[in-house]
Amino acid sequence: MPMTLQVLYPISDGTTFDDAYYQSTHMALVDEHMGAHVQSQVVTKGLAGGPDTPPGFHAVATFVFADQGALDATLAASGPVLADLPNFTNVAPQMLIGQTY
Repeated sequence: MPMTLQVLYPISDGTTFDDAYYQSTHMALVDEHMGAHVQSQVVTKGLAGGPDTPPGFHAVATFVFADQGALDATLAASGPVLADLPNFTNVAPQMLIGQTY
């Protein structure tokens, strides 16, 4: 069964997020270390939380995997990617692992 991993970067008082670094450098690390196991990916930059409502997240990255084994392989290879977090944000990201249907 296809699996997903979503990484959410919530906005709260005092949080920072360098979008340019995230796009150019961090996502290149994701591709280098985890990309072989990822079926597809999309990153959504937070612009709004609804009409006239500020966004609740700086960004949400969604990764789709063919199965649990591919997700497990990605998580095992994620060390350098996780180590890069302080280079672009002071946010502790939230993760959601799930199944697609």
